[in-house]
Amino acid sequence: MGVPLRSGNVIKPSEMTRLTITTFAGVFLGFLIGVSFPTLSLTKINLPSSLFPSVDLTYIEDKHSGLSTRKLFSALSSLKDDKVVMAASNKSEKTKIWIPTNPRGAERLPPGIITSESYFYLHRLWGQPSEDLTIKPKYLVTFTVGYNQKSNIDAAVKKFSENFTIMLFHYDGLTTEWDEFEWSKRAIHVSVQKQTKWWYAKRFLHPNIVAPYDYIFIWDEDLGVENFDAEEYIKLVRRHGLEISQPGLDANSASLTWAMTRKRDNTEVHIFVEIMATVFSRDAWRCVWHMIQNDLVHGWGLDFALRKCIEPSHEKIGVVDAQWIVHQGVPSLGNQGQPVGGKASWQGVRERCRKEWTMFQDRMTAAEKAYYEAVESNPF
Repeated sequence: MGVPLRSGNVIKPSEMTRLTITTFAGVFLGFLIGVSFPTLSLTKINLPSSLFPSVDLTYIEDKHSGLSTRKLFSALSSLKDDKVVMAASNKSEKTKIWIPTNPRGAERLPPGIITSESYFYLHRLWGQPSEDLTIKPKYLVTFTVGYNQKSNIDAAVKKFSENFTIMLFHYDGLTTEWDEFEWSKRAIHVSVQKQTKWWYAKRFLHPNIVAPYDYIFIWDEDLGVENFDAEEYIKLVRRHGLEISQPGLDANSASLTWAMTRKRDNTEVHIFVEIMATVFSRDAWRCVWHMIQNDLVHGWGLDFALRKCIEPSHEKIGVVDAQWIVHQGVPSLGNQGQPVGGKASWQGVRERCRKEWTMFQDRMTAAEKAYYEAVESNPF
């Protein structure tokens, strides 16, 4: 007797055919999905580059889009390069320096490297820079000189201690001749022929250059200093809070332009200053320097405008009577001119001085008028 079979376990030929077709359809559908997968999603997935060499897919091609796998990898590589460029650009923006508050022209520098001020201290050519300066002078004194006045300048320089930097402006072009004096070897020498002290001051005494100095002496060459002591003078200037000052002039001076500058007895200080032996504080000089005109080299008229840089001027501008000098009135610079129209060289220089005085007054008046018109104010 045979073993009976359950009807559910018997696979009919028609069912076998259906199963075969379904299996092949599934395989074919999977193949199509696999082929189209790189096109659809590889551009969105960041795959490790180490995966690609181990699989050769160059034979796969999307027949509908016409895009080969080789082209896909080329596109992916291009995207990767773009990403690198963008990252580099972003990094560049982050590392770019631009600081508007830096000095003009130095906006691209980090603030820690900027050195906007300098000085006239002398450095060695060897050793550690930090060990160069055994002393830093606190004051600066300048003389505009000709070699004919060497004895007078020698006497004047010796009135200034090592707290002073000595600077000579040579209008006659002679510099090395001064090395007969020991102090000259430590001095700063600037030589440009036939120029005045205000021409030199405008070009070589910029406020950022003289910033380390508390006081700046801008003196003529024909001053007698027998009764003058520089350190005592500084003490008096500090005591009275003077921002712009000068020593009193001895009544016996050969040249006394303004009676107001004459030394007064029984007093330490009185009000007024001219431009012959002027002493400026650091802050006052920063203002005055900007007021000096490039082409008005004699500085005439400047003394009457100094008050514009100081407030209150009647308290901070003065003549120091307790320390006085003698104006010898040597017309050495006047002789540097040229005879014109039958006039002596000094006459041409003096005429130029007077013209400059008028020009300076006109410029100041015009500048003030333009300012008050711009702000719609009339102080007059």
